[in-house]
Amino acid sequence: MSFAFEMGRNSAIANFTRQYCQTETEVLSSEGFEQVLISYLNRITKKQTRTHQFLISHFEQEKIGAELKRLFKLLLAFDACEVRGAEYQAILQDKQRFIEVIEEFYDYWRSLERYAVIYNAEQRHTTGLQARQFLQTNTDFANLILSLYRQIEETVIGAHHQVYRQLIAGVNAGVIVHNPKTLLPEEYHFLNETPMIESVVLHPPFITYPSQTTRNGLFAEVTEQPLIASEYTAEHFFCFPVKVGSLLAFVYFHRDFMAQGITLANLFEIATPAQTATKKPDLIYVYGMPETKGQKACFYHDKDEQVYIGYATYSEAHDYFGYMKKMLLTLHNVAMIDQQKLPLHGAMAQIEFMNGKTANVVIIGDSGAGKSETLEALRTASKGIIRQMTIMFDDMGTLQFNKQGQIVATGTEIGAFVRLDDLDTGYAYRQIDRSVFMNPDKTNARLVIPIATYEEIMTPQPVDLFLYANNYEHGEALDFFTEVAQAHEVFVAGARMAKGTTQEVGLVKSYFANPFGPVQRQAQTDGLLKTYFEALFNEEIQVGQIRTELGFSECAQSGPAKAAAALLTYLQSK
Repeated sequence: MSFAFEMGRNSAIANFTRQYCQTETEVLSSEGFEQVLISYLNRITKKQTRTHQFLISHFEQEKIGAELKRLFKLLLAFDACEVRGAEYQAILQDKQRFIEVIEEFYDYWRSLERYAVIYNAEQRHTTGLQARQFLQTNTDFANLILSLYRQIEETVIGAHHQVYRQLIAGVNAGVIVHNPKTLLPEEYHFLNETPMIESVVLHPPFITYPSQTTRNGLFAEVTEQPLIASEYTAEHFFCFPVKVGSLLAFVYFHRDFMAQGITLANLFEIATPAQTATKKPDLIYVYGMPETKGQKACFYHDKDEQVYIGYATYSEAHDYFGYMKKMLLTLHNVAMIDQQKLPLHGAMAQIEFMNGKTANVVIIGDSGAGKSETLEALRTASKGIIRQMTIMFDDMGTLQFNKQGQIVATGTEIGAFVRLDDLDTGYAYRQIDRSVFMNPDKTNARLVIPIATYEEIMTPQPVDLFLYANNYEHGEALDFFTEVAQAHEVFVAGARMAKGTTQEVGLVKSYFANPFGPVQRQAQTDGLLKTYFEALFNEEIQVGQIRTELGFSECAQSGPAKAAAALLTYLQSK
């Protein structure tokens, strides 16, 4: 990483290994401060704001930046009366307007998504002292920025503030990276020049504002290798190694999409340097390649190396976490299909009752069907009845046969990618202050929150109840199929009333409610569905549908609540 500070699309990345400021004066003299100040001045100049008009009334346009830096330095060393010489007397006399400049510039800095990077040359896992030092470095930097802002403003005011708000003034997130040693096949060695993330520090609430709020279309499988070494610039990317279910994924994301990459820490288990050095990746995803072939998001199976490749171009259209998460799940699901396992687009909860009985419930459904909302409504309605409810997976899981030939299920993610719109129903599995928020002021606002441990999601669990989330019909909240053909027809149709989570509207259908693998490998999945549904009925596992009514606006809360009540009544009767 050659840069000391880099500004991207509404973001700033500080390379603390190249330059770390320890005093307020060092901040004002830093490359980072210069870039942020220039960006801020360009913005107010373009918008012709009131603060811009104020500044050009005192300084020449091309000298505003230099004059502000010099004035800020003087205000750190002297009080306002001492600074008021002939050149700064006029601007400091209009105290209120100058304070507006300080506040607006400070707010502009805080409006950026701010990241810190530290390079770990020793390539060891960051536990113990080094990790603690990194945490302290981030805290010290935040305090330094707060001190700089307060000292300058209080000098202008001539008095101390009466209220101090300890806002996140430093960085929102920090990462420790190293030059990786991997078992990447020779064809992919060019990716080894990319710094690999080994540890992440988040400062919640972490709020991001990606360009898009929905994902559009399917990821197509291509027959030619989409990655071309000559088109890849390693210094523009970071590699985040994560575990997607049982598979190891190397995710290479462009630094302009830093928010999407960092958010992975809340969704997937991070692989350690020891693991990335001793195991070849099963999945490789490069997110943010140059648009030399037009906008594209596709995947490819390299059969010679037995690795699945995801590819997405650098595009505003792809600036949405759904393109990060769903591509990884698509790659995982295709790999599972090739291993004769059945990927599920759904949620699974292990429910333990106060009387000691347990039940493992799987609810299948495409985005917006109400599977997760129903489980959370069940949690809310079951106080005093259920001792504990553990979410085994929230979005994607896998059915497989254990060594005894019985059906079991495992998960893929340790977190959940949840619509903020649905939080009125109490849909927050753990503390909200652990979350990453995305476009909280817009339709289909999202948060990503951790919900389980990797050990929990990867422990194979038997299935007691296998349900389809029907959000498009009124009727009995819970009913069961008596024949394989009936169940097969409903599950394969994958019908749902779209809720605006994608660009679909109205009643839509997707094959097996899973456009992330099964649709692209429909012929293979047909055979797996026949095998697994026959096994579900042979093992006398109850298969049915639960009507969430979430597709009807007037039932957005009552529908999942009614479905949860019916589910609770049924489970108690068993």
